[in-house]
Amino acid sequence: MLDNQLKAQLAAYLERVQQPFELVASLDDSETSAQMRDLLQTIQSLRSDKITLRTDGNDARKPSFLLQRKGTDTQLRFAGLPLGHEFTSLVLALLWTGGHPPKVEQDLIDQIKSLDGDYNFDVYMSLTCHNCPDVVQALSLMAILNPKIKTTVIEGGAFQQEVNDREIMAVPMVFMNGSVFGSGRMTLEEIVAKLDTGAASREAAKLSAKDAFDVLVIGGGPAGAAAAVYAARKGIRTGVAAERFGGQVNDTLAIENYISVLETDGPKFAAALEAHTRAYDVDIMNLQRAEKLIPAAQPGGLVEVQLANGGSLKAKTVILSTGARWRNVNVPGEAEYKNKGVAYCPHCDGPLFKGKRVAVIGGGNSGIEAAIDLAGLVAHVTVVEFAEQLKADAVLVKKLHSLPNVTVHTNAQTTEITGANGKVNGLRYKDRVTGVEQHIELEGVFVQIGLVPNTEWLKGTVELSKFGEIIVDAKGQTNLPGVFAAGDCTTVPYKQIVIAAGAGATAALSAFDHLIRN
Repeated sequence: MLDNQLKAQLAAYLERVQQPFELVASLDDSETSAQMRDLLQTIQSLRSDKITLRTDGNDARKPSFLLQRKGTDTQLRFAGLPLGHEFTSLVLALLWTGGHPPKVEQDLIDQIKSLDGDYNFDVYMSLTCHNCPDVVQALSLMAILNPKIKTTVIEGGAFQQEVNDREIMAVPMVFMNGSVFGSGRMTLEEIVAKLDTGAASREAAKLSAKDAFDVLVIGGGPAGAAAAVYAARKGIRTGVAAERFGGQVNDTLAIENYISVLETDGPKFAAALEAHTRAYDVDIMNLQRAEKLIPAAQPGGLVEVQLANGGSLKAKTVILSTGARWRNVNVPGEAEYKNKGVAYCPHCDGPLFKGKRVAVIGGGNSGIEAAIDLAGLVAHVTVVEFAEQLKADAVLVKKLHSLPNVTVHTNAQTTEITGANGKVNGLRYKDRVTGVEQHIELEGVFVQIGLVPNTEWLKGTVELSKFGEIIVDAKGQTNLPGVFAAGDCTTVPYKQIVIAAGAGATAALSAFDHLIRN
């Protein structure tokens, strides 16, 4: 199951186990059960003085195994094999169950332990989903810290009938006490905040009481992180308020064009951005959505940013780096069937459509890359492109046309995503040359048509382009004194990670120059 190198790495990690615990497996005669038995026996053999293994479990989901610290009522179960992207989640679960402390702020740990109520979570994941580990690890840790929280991590491929019965068409998907709790990437802080209803008001009061910053960065993507690092290195009071650190990078799989980093993936890169920022004296305020910008009332005065939770922050200068999000195709059926066949992340949700028919809307690089990726998983891919030809790089187009299970429609305007019984069953498009409408029968639609800037909250304060982008000059200055902007939310061309990072550095240096001159 595990090669020698992986066993050696796992053995080194398991040396950190401090408290004894047991693995209780519920198995049947399937090949997956045999693989699980082999995996668990390997784990137990690497730390036999602290870890015991039983195979007499009687859980209804087979194969599955429970991690239980002796003398406690912790309830964390893995159903199916936690390999692929989830192997790290398994290792962390073993360490945390064995008493190794998590890298989480003590205030958040105390908040989890104080949650009162019975919470029974089922989290569905796929082994190729790069957004799933964050959710799996968060709910695993919560179950280990609080005996009132029970978590079962379910690998959808091993329990396909259950996935079908619950109509799960996107991962990660979380159920709490039998009802849908949330879908998509969620951080530990987000999950806890959703359960702790009094947290928002407490957090708002704490934020409003903070002293004014010299530089306040709104957004934690590559532009925001670079701006914060450059500002902090000047020795000035710097803060970052972000909905999720890393921003859209978290939803990116392969990154192979960030100079000096040969290859990485989005979640790793996002984690590195946050770690680099935390290495400096930066006040990072996560899970904060800005709702209103109030310019300084007089030259040299403070700019105010009001937050969704009711709190507000003040600063001498502000750098706006709120990034962008996937653009919706805005046709009937898209919103209705979101996560019921309409998806935006082929890497996360592609495996759920194995053997089925899907469409990709969009013929740019992201759309064609998605189509190529999906073609190796699904029965058939239909690419629907509005323009008269595909806009992706020639090498990608050539690869796409070499695949036997792909059909391409150009000059095709998507008019509707159709469905029945709560699920997608097709896509309707109009031929822009003949005007004839066609309907394609399929089970999934992946929307890949570019980005829209996260700037709606700035309308009426900062000057925006007709596309909603913040208009900036070469130094990142907006039309408001002391307010700068950087990254994908601005008019800077070419929305790339490396360009956003450079723009963030430029904005920070410009903000510092503004401070010393005013």
